Amino acid sequence: MSEKNRNKKRRDKKGRILRNGESQRADGRYAFVYTDCFGKQKFIYSWKLEPTDFLPAGRRTCQSLREKEKAILRDINDGITPYGDNLTVLELVKKYIAQKTGVRHNTAANYNFVINIIKKEKFGTTRIDKVKLSDAKAWLIKLQTDGRGYSTIHSVRGVVRPAFQMAVDDDLIRKNPFEFQLCTVVVNNSATREAITRKQERKFLEFIRNDEHYKRYYDGMFIFFKTGLRISEFCGLTLSDIDFEEKQINVTHQLQRTRDMKYVIEDTKTLSGTRIIPMTEEVYACFKRIVENRKKPKKEPVIDGYKGFLFLDKKDMPEVALHWEKHFKWALAKYNRIFKEQLPKITPHVCRHTYCSNMAKSGMNPKTLQYLMGHADIGVTLNTYTHLGVEDAKEELGKYVKMA
Repeated sequence: MSEKNRNKKRRDKKGRILRNGESQRADGRYAFVYTDCFGKQKFIYSWKLEPTDFLPAGRRTCQSLREKEKAILRDINDGITPYGDNLTVLELVKKYIAQKTGVRHNTAANYNFVINIIKKEKFGTTRIDKVKLSDAKAWLIKLQTDGRGYSTIHSVRGVVRPAFQMAVDDDLIRKNPFEFQLCTVVVNNSATREAITRKQERKFLEFIRNDEHYKRYYDGMFIFFKTGLRISEFCGLTLSDIDFEEKQINVTHQLQRTRDMKYVIEDTKTLSGTRIIPMTEEVYACFKRIVENRKKPKKEPVIDGYKGFLFLDKKDMPEVALHWEKHFKWALAKYNRIFKEQLPKITPHVCRHTYCSNMAKSGMNPKTLQYLMGHADIGVTLNTYTHLGVEDAKEELGKYVKMA
């Protein structure tokens, strides 16, 4: 090649000088070639060289080539992989989840649940570098419009947001498009699990105690209302966990059953969940009757080294959360069929809320209540005070007025 040709500048059809890596095709489209962080040659295209160029008739609006170049070269200089290494949202989430080893079975099940949702969504095929804040919000709104509940959307975002943060930390993208308050985007239409009143609690327990069928569950239901135990903690209790001499319950683990019907023993939900709960005389009497009436299995079930579970099903296996949720559901349905004054939804978790609210109304020290509930964060305990109503406020105010 002659010296003259080497020094000749390449120009577009308008006579403008093209930079290194730039070219213009026969159809008028501009192209830029570059080498990414992995040494691979990549191309980008545009119908405009500069932002001020007119778009050819019939062509879609697009960024100019030099705007795209600027962003790419900036990313390369900052060590960010242009275009997120072509990862899609689904691929990113799978990559994130693959690094979560040794998680509890409930967490693993939630991961699979989220992946299955994303697989069905067009959004899952979107390249992560193309996802903007508005796109992330629009997708979550779409999920709710499609009938997904708030708790489901909360679970999805709980996985997708840290996945995108991983992409930011890996220099694949600059910003996390899911960094926003969920409540500002979708409506929280989930049913709040409210505590029931003391009167409602008494009516329900009185009905259970006198019903020929459901009275067999009275002691267990009473314990739910009077200890605040989590259902998985309650189901995991064994004979050795009940200390009748000291009148206390030793909570050290929980019993779960996976979707494939495998029984597993896990640590308590939090470190604070491992605790000793003192028994009242009534709770003590309930445990006494439970132990005395405990079913004698042909073969004692052993789960991860634990045996002597308090409640066994028809197959001589420990009862799990699903059993007790159904006991409450069917008992409540029978009550509401009989009595005109209906009771609200009552579940083992509602019992836990009710216990916490009752202790708060009784003036228990919040730190003591936090310990008994096994809450790692006292903020969770204090939120229970939101169950208190105007009558509670009047009663409390009356106490202080008398003291003044």
